Amino acid sequence: MTENEKQEAATLDQRRAARVALKTRHSQSVVRLMDERTDLRGVHALADFVDESVRWTA
Repeated sequence: MTENEKQEAATLDQRRAARVALKTRHSQSVVRLMDERTDLRGVHALADFVDESVRWTA
């Protein structure tokens, strides 16, 4: 592997880690919001999906 390829691989690893962290944080925020505001259930299908998915895997 060249030095440039190593740097690119390290950058990709950092971006993947950041994406995972962001996805987790957003999922947690959606679940927290849905807990606080039960009137929002059924308003947005993706939010409902994330909320249910997290609950089933917890």
